Amino acid sequence: MRSTLFLPSLLAGLLLSGPALAELGDYNAWQTTVNIFSPRTADNPVTPADQTGPYPLLTNPSGFSDGFAPGNYYAWQTIQMAPETGAVCGNGSPFKFFVNRVPNTSNTIVYFEGGGACWDYESCSGDFGIRGARNPNGIPDDYMSLLNPSSSLVSPFVVRLHPWTRTKAQNWNMIYVPYCTGDIYSGDTVAVYEDPTETNEPLVWHHNGVRNTRAVVAWLKNNLQRSGQMLATGCSAGGAGSFTNYLGVRRDLAPTRGYLINDSGPVFTAPVGGDPEVYPSLPLQNHIRDAWGLDQPDGPLEYIADAMPGLDLDDLGTLYPALAATFPNDRLGHTHFWDDLNYSSYSYERFFPEIENAPDQATKEALIHERWYIDTARLQSELSSLDNVGYFMPRYRAVNESHCTSIIEFANADIQEQGLELDDFINNVMEGSGAVMQASESDTTADYNKPFNLLYYTLDQLL
Repeated sequence: MRSTLFLPSLLAGLLLSGPALAELGDYNAWQTTVNIFSPRTADNPVTPADQTGPYPLLTNPSGFSDGFAPGNYYAWQTIQMAPETGAVCGNGSPFKFFVNRVPNTSNTIVYFEGGGACWDYESCSGDFGIRGARNPNGIPDDYMSLLNPSSSLVSPFVVRLHPWTRTKAQNWNMIYVPYCTGDIYSGDTVAVYEDPTETNEPLVWHHNGVRNTRAVVAWLKNNLQRSGQMLATGCSAGGAGSFTNYLGVRRDLAPTRGYLINDSGPVFTAPVGGDPEVYPSLPLQNHIRDAWGLDQPDGPLEYIADAMPGLDLDDLGTLYPALAATFPNDRLGHTHFWDDLNYSSYSYERFFPEIENAPDQATKEALIHERWYIDTARLQSELSSLDNVGYFMPRYRAVNESHCTSIIEFANADIQEQGLELDDFINNVMEGSGAVMQASESDTTADYNKPFNLLYYTLDQLL
């Protein structure tokens, strides 16, 4: 049955998603035809030198069945990772990720899945709900099925034939990196969390985000062509993960042209020893540095700092200018809502007693917004001096606590006063020249006066 349906499905995919004009990384019609019947093999494989150092590129052992069929185009394939790669989910189950390949281009989008963060029993075990670790029980093989729309339909970036939102990355090879470690893809430690009720056994949890990402990169080098163009992106924890891992992903995959769009995963300036009233993200950053093993010798922070002299390990916000200087020809973008109430709640609620113990929800939200505005205004000012780093900061969208500008669709993540849509920003990052777009919304009421949106209301009820 598969062979009967394969060619019609492939031709439909080529007709519906193929670019009108060839770009860097695209194959011509003859090359594409050859690729259909004889898929291209890797031309940038892992070398012995890549398999040394603090975070080596470890590969599946010879003979291991990873599930990849090189000629199975326009379909999500589940890629299994062996223990030898160092990849594992938080609960110790095997890590896996997903590939949707095309025959007509080498260009690739690496999409990091969003979700919560965790640093104790309640948040890592799943008891904390959607604000805790995503996928606390591991990743099923059918994760990208349409029956799981929170992953397969989460963003136009990974929906090849989205009905109304288009971006050129929808024509590319798609890599979906699931999130199951609760550490914004940045941790490297094994923690033991005690059940505060003393009902259950202690939870052994693998904050293994960095090593999982390195295993994905190793697999891509060994199985796909080097990209002409590559976009790293994701929202929330995925936005932060695309940002903190951009150095390794970009350096080792070595595309000719690289792009980054961090959606709603800001890493704010918070110098060690600073005042939390001035740098509201400092208590959170102090906590996760310890909980996720970020500061250990040869650990995640030292690893990226060794390759980026501009990164000050006492101020994680310096990662923005450090990346900009390390990749001066790449186009990098950041986006989030001014009135985000999701990532901001993670950032402050559990670290400021006056927020956690606020007398009512309205007071709590006002206190959260107050700190978020301080951090966001400073970030905007810092990015304004970087020509190859842009920002797009709309005010509000009535879905998902105004969190993540690029999920569901790109519409309504707009800056009305400037006549700008999120599409304009994404296209500027990926197709523009000169300084990357920098736009922020000052109007505090226009977004709240938009008509009722039944789609957003329905999705909020499901969430």
